[in-house]
Amino acid sequence: MKLVRKDLEKDNAGQVTLIPEEPEDMWHTYNLLQVGDSLRASTIRKVQTESATGSVGSNRIRTTLTLCVEAIDFDSQACQLRVKGTNIQENEYVKMGAYHTIELEPNRQFTLAKKQWDSVVLERIEQACDPAWSADVAAVVMQEGLAHVCLVTPSMTLTRAKVEVNIPRKRKGNCSQHDRALERFYEQVAQAIQRHINFEVVKCVLVASPGFVREQFCDYMFQQAVKTDNKLLLENRSKFLQVHSSSGHKYALKEALCDPAVTSRLSDTKAAGEVKALDDFYKMLQHEPDRAFYGLKHVEKANEAMAIDTLLISDELFRHQDVATRARYVKLVDSVRENMGTVRIFSSLHVSGEQLGQLTGVAAILRFPVAELSDQEDESTSEED
Repeated sequence: MKLVRKDLEKDNAGQVTLIPEEPEDMWHTYNLLQVGDSLRASTIRKVQTESATGSVGSNRIRTTLTLCVEAIDFDSQACQLRVKGTNIQENEYVKMGAYHTIELEPNRQFTLAKKQWDSVVLERIEQACDPAWSADVAAVVMQEGLAHVCLVTPSMTLTRAKVEVNIPRKRKGNCSQHDRALERFYEQVAQAIQRHINFEVVKCVLVASPGFVREQFCDYMFQQAVKTDNKLLLENRSKFLQVHSSSGHKYALKEALCDPAVTSRLSDTKAAGEVKALDDFYKMLQHEPDRAFYGLKHVEKANEAMAIDTLLISDELFRHQDVATRARYVKLVDSVRENMGTVRIFSSLHVSGEQLGQLTGVAAILRFPVAELSDQEDESTSEED
């Protein structure tokens, strides 16, 4: 998704102009649109014309309309999005108040205006427009003295850093200069990895090289991480995967991505994090039910006690027609983040999102047991009896 323009007022009203570039961007657009929004886009309208002789003909004319959104239809198979509404801006072909359906198309810009842009919608725009958010695979392609740190998105490969260090040859009886230069090279690559790879998003880091360079580099990096107590690298050690490549140039990445071990590891990496979070919730529900809540009322009570460690919420809830209900979910998400909790927004198009939908669409893993709510319910039911 490409962000063309963003005009927001202090009260969070305003408009955003976007260009969807991939089929996945249509899904993001579907989650941005709400009934009552104003959508301006190019569309085709069938217009009837009457000639001087009285004969009536019809032409298909491309025009730009501004609609007040009344209905949104998304076809997940074809990734097509149709928006129905009434015309709210003067147009020579379409009367004010006339109904029209706009079919949003890839690579054709549209402008979306809202009376209130909340944090969840703004975050989705940021994620859709920032390639780093969709890049859940990173790669380091290296040879002695040359390394490329790349992010791999579904549609492109972005080079985030290029590290070049002159490595002297080994001299007979004296390898100290070679070893010092190699160490300096490894240190610069390790720093580039920490600077450019967002481990919250990236699920797998490929380290590709000819010979034994990748093994030596990984050994060096994790030895240094242990010495300096670098938690970022140590916690994400399992994400590093070593593979062979013919060189340290960017084009060698294709060889690494075609490796069968890599393809099996990378299959649906984005969804793997969601699946694990849901699995952790089910385990907690089984072993410590006082630390696993689901249902909006229960989760809100846990949030009041600042007990939520991880909030699991379906993106379907943010498409709720009732503004007050939607605002309630947004407030919950903002509150959990303020209390240093983790928020995972599940896609309702994925299996894990469907499972979460069966649990009311909102669940939470707690930092500590909260038994008060269940006790209160027991007391209230006994009083009723």
